[in-house]
Order: sequence, then structure tokens, then C-alpha cells
Amino acid sequence: MALIFFFFLFFASHFLSSISGQSSSMESVPDLQNTMYTDVDGYPCVRLLNLSGTIGCSNPGRDKVVAPIVRFKNVDDVSELSTILVSLDEFPTLFTRLSADPSFARKVGGVLIESVTDSQKKLNGFSPDQKFPQAEFAPYHNISYEWNPIGSGIMWKSYSFPVFLLTESGTKTLKEFVLKSEDKRKSYTSNVAEFDLVMQTMKSGTHDSESCLKEGTCLPLGGYSVWSSLPPINISPLNPPKPIILTVASMDSSSFFRDISVGADSPISGLIALLAAADALSRLDGLRDLIIGIRKRLDKALMFWLCRPIPTLREEVTCTQQIEGKLVFVVFTGEAWGYLGSRRFLVELDEHSDAVHGLNHSLIEKVLEIGSVGKGLSQGQGAKNFFAHAEGDSSATDHIMVALKHAQESLLSEDIRITSASASNPGIPPSSLMTFLNKNPGISGVVLEDFDSSFVNKFYHSHLDDLSNVNSSAVVAAASLVARTLYILASETNDVQNSTLAAINVNVTLVEKLMDCLLDCDPGLSCELVNKYISPASTCASNYVGVILDEPSSTPYSGYINDIPRFIWNFLADITSIPKENNSSSCQQGCSGNEVCIKAETDGKGVCTLSTTRYVPAYSTRLKFESGVWSVLPPNSSDKMGVVDPVWTESNWNTIGIRVYTVQIAAYDRVVLFGGIALTILAYLAIAVTRTFVAKATKRD
Repeated sequence: MALIFFFFLFFASHFLSSISGQSSSMESVPDLQNTMYTDVDGYPCVRLLNLSGTIGCSNPGRDKVVAPIVRFKNVDDVSELSTILVSLDEFPTLFTRLSADPSFARKVGGVLIESVTDSQKKLNGFSPDQKFPQAEFAPYHNISYEWNPIGSGIMWKSYSFPVFLLTESGTKTLKEFVLKSEDKRKSYTSNVAEFDLVMQTMKSGTHDSESCLKEGTCLPLGGYSVWSSLPPINISPLNPPKPIILTVASMDSSSFFRDISVGADSPISGLIALLAAADALSRLDGLRDLIIGIRKRLDKALMFWLCRPIPTLREEVTCTQQIEGKLVFVVFTGEAWGYLGSRRFLVELDEHSDAVHGLNHSLIEKVLEIGSVGKGLSQGQGAKNFFAHAEGDSSATDHIMVALKHAQESLLSEDIRITSASASNPGIPPSSLMTFLNKNPGISGVVLEDFDSSFVNKFYHSHLDDLSNVNSSAVVAAASLVARTLYILASETNDVQNSTLAAINVNVTLVEKLMDCLLDCDPGLSCELVNKYISPASTCASNYVGVILDEPSSTPYSGYINDIPRFIWNFLADITSIPKENNSSSCQQGCSGNEVCIKAETDGKGVCTLSTTRYVPAYSTRLKFESGVWSVLPPNSSDKMGVVDPVWTESNWNTIGIRVYTVQIAAYDRVVLFGGIALTILAYLAIAVTRTFVAKATKRD
């Protein structure tokens, strides 16, 4: 009886201690759940697929993963499946060990990475991309060259466990949980993390792009590129086609973690420089007068009147000098995943689709691409250094180089320097120009970068390539250089005066606003500039390409387009438009054939404006959408890049999340189980003995 009483007291005391201090705060089942579980915010590494397999992260099966939390420094003492808690500066070391030690990797149930302030200072550099990103698409043979020497390539490997980068609030929550648990910790409890990162491709067993597209467990990577013409294209037999000067930038980046692909230097600094250059040219008095004149062009006599000298800010320049070449700005998406945007753009040109109506591939005379320009500021010198990477020798390429030099000379007071890239380089660096060269090796093009022989961005395609990794003055300098170069290239005369170029000035405030809007979360996409044009779905810009949600179209439903391309489309349509004489009309009354509707999201009405600005679908040239289903096309030997196209897709999922809680260790559970069994047996024996004793006592009586 004494033994039974002891067991009773043991279980009662532990039960009461487990609920003490909580009963007063728990009034419902959700209260109980909130007391037991703590949700933690983080950015996931997700599962991506290609034609040959998978990369990225996922739970290993169909169920959630639950594993005790262990700090990286203590993992050698662990023999069971564990959640590795690692600081950001230890993250590269952990994954290097995971790649080299399979036995250690089998102990990993999941990885949680703590965010820390001043991460860039603690790391000499971190790039999860390859040393030659997307080398298979290079238009030359030396693909062992290291453009990105610090690249580890870890983002291109497949991991059968979940990985999350904790947000700052998530890191704080986890630390508070661990400290709180340690204060109350008993020898029989353990802190665990529960990962919900179950991918549908894992559940269905579809482990490549072709099979998952057939089963509908994934979607193709892709989105929408944007192009705009300055001035708008006037398609008329009276207007002979003019050569096109194509100015190119990219809007998408990548990183190990899907939802935090900022890409501040690579490539968003180039995008901001393009938008600022287009804005500067659109505000040029002579060019603006010319654009207005296009709308008034009715007959040859009026055209003769338009070509009289037009005053700019400094001197008179004839209109023929300004429209010898047509300026077309293109911002591609999907470039980080097989140059999806530029490759699809050229296919649309070949097919003469509505998305590129008014453009002709044969008219593309020159390509000027703005790459990474955010780190062009020389440390301690104040000079802004840029490098021009050209492929091949031609008069048109030489013309671009001469124009860049001329533009530089007009900016001497700004201490901007442009240098030809080293002749020892194997060719141009990873860029959209590779697509054009693979399509037409004879095309003339130059890529403007902030590096010569290797990336100066030590956080290329890393979540650490953020606002703190770029310099606004370098972006302004690049935009000024590009704007004046484009003016020179578009002019009929090769002798544009510096006094004329001095009228082309980049809006520094605009550049700073664009950086705050596109590269930071405060204010982020809630900034005034973005809200002037669109109603963003989120505050923090994610420059991950995303997936194609429906049939590709030149006039897609806005709900299927990410925030960034919608903003770029509205911004370019606005600054390249021809002003109306009778003010702008509401889109509710309908826009004419050559007009587009801008700012429709902000007030529900929008404004009709005459502009040649269009969306172009961006997805693999090896994919076809038919009857609501995606299918993979066989490779076409005439499409060099299509032959090596991985055809990237992203796995579907239901929910993604992490939560942490405290559990009793298995050994303690076994003690409780066996103790309960023993208590039951002893209770039974006690009852039996008691009944026998009572029966005997009754008989005596």
C-alpha cells in the first residue's frame, strides 16, 4: 500500500507542476495551443526541379519533421536526428561540412539560421552560386573561368531536410523560447523544432520537371518582362523603320532562400540605373518637344515644320539628330534561371507576336546592357569606375565604346571613369547579352559592369546582397553615363557637343527613392513612388522570379504579375508617353488602340496615355501551355540555349512554417509507461488482497 501511495504522489506532483501558473491564463483550446507551441518566422529554402533532378530543400517525406534543437558547436556530441541551430556567420561552414561528410548529414533533421546585425562585416563574403554562374549558356568555350571566385555552389544542391533563415523577430522569439525553457528545464524534457515543409513533388514521387508538370505538382519558373520605346512607336508606311538601340537590365535575382532574393548590386542597381536614365532622357526639353510633335504629325509640310531647329537647354539641335536611332528599354525577368526573359523575348520576335508588336529583330543594331553598377565607387578615392565588356570587334561595337568615352568626357567633373574590360577575359560575363550572341553572333553589344575580371560583389546571389551592399552615387554615375551614351548613339551626328550633353541630368532624388522602395522594407513598396502607380501585395520587394500561374499572354491579368514588373510597366509607360493636349482621360471611358492604361490600381480609374510599353511572357522556350497543361518540348538543335535548358520548375506546397515546443524525452516516457503499468498491476494486486482480507473477516463475523 505504501508503494502505491508513493507512485500516486509521484504522478500527481508532476502533473500539478506541469500546469501550475498556466491554468489562470488558459480559457480555450487555442490558449492551450499558444501556451504549448511557439511559431517562429523565417524564410524557407524550397524545392526546385529541372529535367535531371532536384535542388533546394524539403522535408524528406510526407510528414512534418520534429527534432531536438542543438547548437552547431555541440553537434559532435549528438547521435540522434537533430535540428541544427547555427549563426549566420557559421552557415557556410556548416554546409561545407554537410557536403563533405554524409554521415554527419544523416544526423540533420533541419537547420535554423539565426539572423545577426552587420552580417556582411562578419563574413568576408558569401555566394551560394557557382564560380561561373550559368556557364552552360556562355557563347564561348572557356566555362571553367571563375567570374565568381567566392561561389560555393550550395544553392544548386539537393537537401533532404528543411532549412530556414530566421527573421530578426524569429531569431528573437527563438532565443526567448530557449532561455525561458532553460529556466524551467527538467532533466526529462527537450526543446524541439517542428518543420512543415512538405513538398507535393515529394508526396507524389515526381522528382523532375517533366514528371511533376504532368502530375500537376509543380509550376514553371517565370513571369513577365517589360519593354518600352522612347518615343512611342508610330507604325505607319509614311515612317520608315529606324534602327533600334536596345538598353537592357534585369529585375530578378536568386538566393538560397526563396523569399529574400534582394539582389541589390546584382542586378537591381542596373535596373535602377536604366529607369533613371530613361527618366533623364524623357525630361530632355528637345526630346520632349519632339515626342509632342509626333502626335501632331499630319502631313509632310507639318513634318518639315517639326524638323526646324528645336531649342534644348543649352543650344539648338535638329530633330533628325535625335531620332536617327530608336531607343527601346527592356527589363527582363527570369535571367537568373536560364535567361528565361531574354530567350523568350527573342522567340516572341521571331514569331512576330502581339507582345513585341512594333519591334523587328533585324532592326536591333546595338545592345547596351546595364549589369551590376552599385559598387562602382572606388574606396577612399571617390572615383566611380566602370568596365565595358564587349564581345567581338565590329564598327557598331566600336561606336558604342566611342559613345561611352564621349559620355565620360562630358562628365569629367563627376570623376566617372569607363575602361574596356581586360583582354584576358574569356568573353563577356554572365549577362542577357549572351542570349543575343547565341542567337546572332554578329550582333554588337556591350555590358556595363562595376568589375573587370571577377565580381567585386562578395555576396552575389545571396540574401546579403542588400541595400547596405550598394552605393547610390555609383548608381547615379552609371545612369548619367548611360543616358548620355544613348543620346549620342541615337543622334545622326557623331559630333554631339558636350554643352548639349550637359542638359541630360539624372534625378538623384529619384535614384534614392528607387533604392529605398526596391531594396529596403522601410518604406519598401509602401513608398509614395510605388503607390503612385500600383497597390503592392507586400511591403518588402522579393526579386525572386516566381512562377507562371496561367496561360502566358501579352495582356496578362494583373493579379498574376508580381509587384516589381507591374511597377516598372507603369513607370516606363508614364515617362515615355506622349502628353495629351486635352489632358488625360480616364480608362473607364476606354483607351484608343495606341494608348495604354496606367495607374489603374491606385484609384480604380486609371489614366489613358499614348505609350508603347508592353509585357512579354518570360518562361522556358522548351515549354508549351495547351489546354491548361504544361508540357516539355523536345530540344531543337537550332536553339543552342534550349538544348542545355534545365527547364526549372518549383514544387507546389500547402503550408510552410516552423514552430518550437518542449517535449518529454523518450526515456522519461518509458519510465512513465512502465511506472503506470506497475501501478496498475500493484493496484490490481492490492485490490485482490484487500478483497480476500475483507472476505475472510466477513466469514469470521
